[in-house]
Amino acid sequence: MEDTNKGLLSLYRVLDLTDEKGVFCGKLLGDLGADVIKIEPPGGDPVRNLGPFYHDEPHPEKSLFWFAFNTNKRGITLDIRSADGREILKKLVKTADFVLESFPPGYMDSIGLGYSSLEKINPRVIMVSISPFGQTGPHRDYKDSGIVTWAMCGFMGARGDADRAPIQISHHAQTFVAAGIEGGVGAMMALYDRWSTGEGQHVDVSIQEAGGRGVPPVGWVLMKIKGRRELRIGGAGLATKYLWPCKDGMVMWFYAAGSQGSRRSSPLVEWMQEEGFADEYLKGIDWDKLDMRQAGQEAVDRMAEPTARFFMSHTKAELFDGAVKRRLLLYPVSTTRDILESPQLAARGFWRQVKHPELDVELTYPGPFANVVGQPLGISRRAPLIGEHNEEVYEKELGITREEILTLKQAGVL
Repeated sequence: MEDTNKGLLSLYRVLDLTDEKGVFCGKLLGDLGADVIKIEPPGGDPVRNLGPFYHDEPHPEKSLFWFAFNTNKRGITLDIRSADGREILKKLVKTADFVLESFPPGYMDSIGLGYSSLEKINPRVIMVSISPFGQTGPHRDYKDSGIVTWAMCGFMGARGDADRAPIQISHHAQTFVAAGIEGGVGAMMALYDRWSTGEGQHVDVSIQEAGGRGVPPVGWVLMKIKGRRELRIGGAGLATKYLWPCKDGMVMWFYAAGSQGSRRSSPLVEWMQEEGFADEYLKGIDWDKLDMRQAGQEAVDRMAEPTARFFMSHTKAELFDGAVKRRLLLYPVSTTRDILESPQLAARGFWRQVKHPELDVELTYPGPFANVVGQPLGISRRAPLIGEHNEEVYEKELGITREEILTLKQAGVL
């Protein structure tokens, strides 16, 4: 697509050196209109080898992961390990507002490209470093593939089935996405500060800390509640279902008693009774007076049997419509197709069509994360091919001659 994005950050340039740990940060800034230059090693970023792939054909130019996280970026190749590569990067830094990197702590300093070096070249530059445990502390040199920080920030212990080992959500690390968001927030705060001071700064993002801002850690800090891989009713230690199969998928629902009983449970039982699914046991429950501790697990199991039959007699849409009418806290578990066909997302123009001339196809992408009046946000370009903008950046913007570019390419610098 043509580069028509004139968003909130259209005056700013970003150099993106990140791998999968920080690649989402550059995408967010690009979605806001910044000129993001994705810098890959010669031959392409290893992230291009992450699946899934277009038509299930493993290829560095067909990674859907790469497509998704690198829209709104230009792409160049550069070996920053070489002396010539480092000098070229320093030239780019002179024109940049942000440098994003996710190398192991200390690596950028070791090759002369740490913040202390870059700020001498451009005092206004803002460097965002995203690493598993931050640039300091006893864990700073520990490795992470995503599952490590997912476990260490407290989420894994509360995910999965109670009778099995805990799990991570999604094939790709959710903590990396969280870190990208925090990196974007940190970059914007540093930019705001720069307006006052005229100086850049180093933003240090810990993936563990970014992921640790969710429910399990907060629940423990505030209420000393330890996350469990099953739902417990009212602190009574009783396990109950909260994901129920229905005709065409799953819905989320759980029974509540006591002060919430008449509002949450009674309307569902009344609905079941109207359709002949509520047995005598369910009909006879006084939900406001029911004490789950006294009723015990057997009572919970007796509730589940007719409830399961009721849900299986309806589709997700039928259950959701009925829940809205009766003001029930019940909702469908959406599949990918459900999200793609969501009338709400369609009404907001969330899904965008992006042309891929190299594949001779137009693919559907999620749109911007916000709608801003007077500042159109969207996808101005698909993810770059390997070295797609080398000539544009090196020759036209930095003034490097074609002969020099050829020499650098033959030397493995570009």
